[in-house]
Amino acid sequence: MTSNDKTLLFLNIGHTWDHLAMLIFPTVVLAMTGEFGLDYAGLLQLSIGGFIAFGAGSLPAGWLGDHWDRRGMMILFFLGLGTATIATGFAQGPIQIAVALTFVGLCASIYHPVGLAMLVRGQQARVGQVLGVNGVWGNLGVAFAALSAGGLAEWFGWRWAFIVPGVLCVLTGLAFIYFVPAVTLGAPAGKKAQVTYSPGVMKRVFISLVAVTICGGIIFNATTIAMPKLFEERLSVMVHTTFGVGALVCCVFVLAAVAQLCVGRLIDGRPLRSVFLPFAAVQVPLILIGMFAEGWGMLAAAFAMMFVVFGLIPINDAIVARYVADAWRSRIYAVRYVMSFTGSSLAVPMIGGLHRADGGFAGVFAVLGVLAVGSLAAALLFPAPRNEVAAQPA
Repeated sequence: MTSNDKTLLFLNIGHTWDHLAMLIFPTVVLAMTGEFGLDYAGLLQLSIGGFIAFGAGSLPAGWLGDHWDRRGMMILFFLGLGTATIATGFAQGPIQIAVALTFVGLCASIYHPVGLAMLVRGQQARVGQVLGVNGVWGNLGVAFAALSAGGLAEWFGWRWAFIVPGVLCVLTGLAFIYFVPAVTLGAPAGKKAQVTYSPGVMKRVFISLVAVTICGGIIFNATTIAMPKLFEERLSVMVHTTFGVGALVCCVFVLAAVAQLCVGRLIDGRPLRSVFLPFAAVQVPLILIGMFAEGWGMLAAAFAMMFVVFGLIPINDAIVARYVADAWRSRIYAVRYVMSFTGSSLAVPMIGGLHRADGGFAGVFAVLGVLAVGSLAAALLFPAPRNEVAAQPA
């Protein structure tokens, strides 16, 4: 295995840990209901600080990635995320849990601006494939967060759902230090792109990226956070334990993750709009179906919906890879993810508030339907320049 292959492997594993750590709590909370005198909505609010930090921390992380050392930032990511996750397992009381989860989010915020900039450097000919594979690893983290958290909480208690993955994340960081020397990563490439797009094209790209980043970020966060509780309520005839819920959520997310491989291959050699638009269009009716589906219909709707939600992620990242020079990518990815994850932090109070108000998820899906229309508008605005595929940023 070459040094570059080792680097890509650790970056992909890092994506798994990033999303797994962030989504342990939404499943564990099912086993904690009533503890500390809080209901589902009250406990879920403890994670707001973590999701805000997940977005806000992207800006300083991206700046440090471009100006300091991307490898050093990834070491901080692995060791910091693992330690913060372990600390959450030892937290006593709601305040300590909220503080620990905030540090989890802060450390997790390093990955996307730094890890993705490292990932796509020198990969322009197959950027879609690289992002697609990396996206699958990230979605495995989303999926196995539900499975591991559900199983560990069911059999050993909710604290172990944080401690075990935290220890494994730290061990991954130590292996990263040993197997990925700094010399293999190189320095950022030049600041200028090989092709200059017109101001009109770049304006449309910027507006479209901002809109789909905010709308898509909230949709992604809301669906992945709400899914365990949604399945507990609407698939009660099929599952009766926290582990059972986690296993079903895991299956849906793993199967839906195939979308990123498909999309990754589709966007290589094609204008992004030709893939972006159909995925954004089909997302709208699928989310609206989720408002009222029950039982097996809910399971099928959840799979189709998550297939599209996951499929849109590599498209958004490919926009940055194609339109931004390497030396700026950490900062641009940081801006994109600070918008995405800070905006998506609204998902937590939205889910808690609407679920408490109507006793279900119909209101949540109604809001997500409106946001899906916003993503569709962004896709319609996105340009399809003739030179997009032929010439790309260095």
